[in-house]
Amino acid sequence: MAFALEVITSFSQPTIKNYLISIIRRFSIKAVVHQKKNKIICAFDSSHDKLQECLETIAAELPASCFMSSSQHYELEGEPESIPDFEMEYPVALGLCPSCQKEMFDPSSKRYYYPFTQCTHCGGQYAFSDHYPYVRENTALKYMKTCPKCEDESKSFGRHEKQVLNSCHACGIPVKLIHKDKERYANDAGSFRTLFEVAAKALRDGKTLLMKTTMGYRFFERSDRLRAGEVVMLTNAMKITDYCSLINDEFNALLSIERPILHVALKDEALRETFGTSIDVKYPDEGFSILLSKELTLLGIDYIVYEALESAIEADYVMDFDLELQYQSDMRLFINKDIKFIASGERVSFPSRIPYGTDTLSLAHGLVGIKDERGVLFDQMGRFSSASTLKVNQLEGEERAVESANFHPIAADEASFMSVIAEHNKFGIKAVGAYFEGEPSFLYYDGKKVIRVVPPKHFSGYGIIEAMRGLREGSDRLIDNVEKNHPELHHILLRIEQSDATLFEATAMILGLAEESFAGVMKEALKFIGKGGLQIDTKVNDNRFDHVAFLSSIISYRLAGVDSIYMSYSIFESFGDYFSELLNEIKGKTKATDIVLCGSYFAGQSLFSRIQRNFKSTPFLMNQNYPIGKENCVVGGAFL
Repeated sequence: MAFALEVITSFSQPTIKNYLISIIRRFSIKAVVHQKKNKIICAFDSSHDKLQECLETIAAELPASCFMSSSQHYELEGEPESIPDFEMEYPVALGLCPSCQKEMFDPSSKRYYYPFTQCTHCGGQYAFSDHYPYVRENTALKYMKTCPKCEDESKSFGRHEKQVLNSCHACGIPVKLIHKDKERYANDAGSFRTLFEVAAKALRDGKTLLMKTTMGYRFFERSDRLRAGEVVMLTNAMKITDYCSLINDEFNALLSIERPILHVALKDEALRETFGTSIDVKYPDEGFSILLSKELTLLGIDYIVYEALESAIEADYVMDFDLELQYQSDMRLFINKDIKFIASGERVSFPSRIPYGTDTLSLAHGLVGIKDERGVLFDQMGRFSSASTLKVNQLEGEERAVESANFHPIAADEASFMSVIAEHNKFGIKAVGAYFEGEPSFLYYDGKKVIRVVPPKHFSGYGIIEAMRGLREGSDRLIDNVEKNHPELHHILLRIEQSDATLFEATAMILGLAEESFAGVMKEALKFIGKGGLQIDTKVNDNRFDHVAFLSSIISYRLAGVDSIYMSYSIFESFGDYFSELLNEIKGKTKATDIVLCGSYFAGQSLFSRIQRNFKSTPFLMNQNYPIGKENCVVGGAFL
């Protein structure tokens, strides 16, 4: 009989599986490790004298994953015949595992305060990788020779086995800190610690810091407001729940190996007065950010504002090193008490592989899916030098990236919808779905192809005032009232007519929000505490969403004195009912068996909670391994 350990995980990336194998190999135990849908099963040689020690090491060292929920053990028939092995097909971009963090803060370690600390299964490897295959010769470290100790690590059992980017103080990368015309260099434990002490003190004193990290550039500053794209990095794990109101899954996700960005409610009154009721937060992930955060915490600074950047900008202090980096957008995770999914971002989801596919080259948002003998590999286009294919699908509106006689432009809503079908392997099964990222769209998959049932309708503010005036009987009185008695609102409508605003930008303008965007309306809705909203007009006219009726409804409520918080909540509640009613109607007519949701706008608590309530007895499908938003288009494009 074999001893079996089963780890429940909803994520198909091999990170946790490979980490398990590394520990098993360290103890030279015969075992079989298989990753299946929603679980990893390890079957061990039950007679091995170090099995108990191996299991205790797994419990102590295995990184926590926000996609890993539980584990169990039992006995299986048969006995494993060999020690398991793994491969590193592509580089990861993850937080540091507990063992690497411990090593980085151990004064006796050869990587004490070394910001490039990482192992085979963690850290910011992706930024240094240029192209495939993933070997050192194809990375930014190709000209740097590893020292004998690092070389031995890479060839020995353990978490550094097969590590492509292995380095330490003896063979590592020097870093410099630039302030005005002065440069300070670090290449050993003492100088690295001093470097981060100086950087932290500069931030304490109100200076700005541009730091090149193993995840790309980050611009740090102490600030009393958040600009678009800025995130609050929580530096002290012991104080997170003092500042933020979190459920257990949110707290665990922040400290997980994936280190996602979360949008959370603030609990601390001082922070609420500074930043508002809810903000984007993150816990330090890679070596540079972790070391900086450690020094900030020692100075009594429990959080710092930062912005992720693709390229360098000016700052008072600049921490830099002489290697080129590749950039990935960070993962934003949606969590409520019942479900979690990736709202947006490339990191963690890409590179990735689906073990089946068609001979189609898919291109969307700088990502590409290439078919080979093992399925489809998805990554940024620059990673690949060539590809052979029978068909090319590229997102419509993008500049044509390749020449092909069999070239097809694909729509974002259809590609996003198809990504869910492909990820859940629902080929040949009827499904209906809604896409919501900009404009709502409803789709139907007949088992072979995707059909738009209610296509998206582009919003244009041109002529909106006259369109509202002629909407229905009595609508002219609404517009006359706006023109005569509410000049500030009439001015907003004129602004909408003269701009190229999106639907939710126009909505935010009418509500009088400072942040004129979908995110602004969503954040305003999160301020609502209560139950039940108003009914906003979300109707279909001529088989399209009626923008004019929607905005007219909002104006009517504003004239009636309804505040922006209650109105924003009501907008998403009404959209939730709109999607639920129409999906159920289409599902009934088509006899579809599954319902699909895709598009990043569904990653709003108010909207998603309403839909979740409406579909309580009817489970729906969403992306699990990929973002529900635009980044999933490259996956769906490989199967259209």
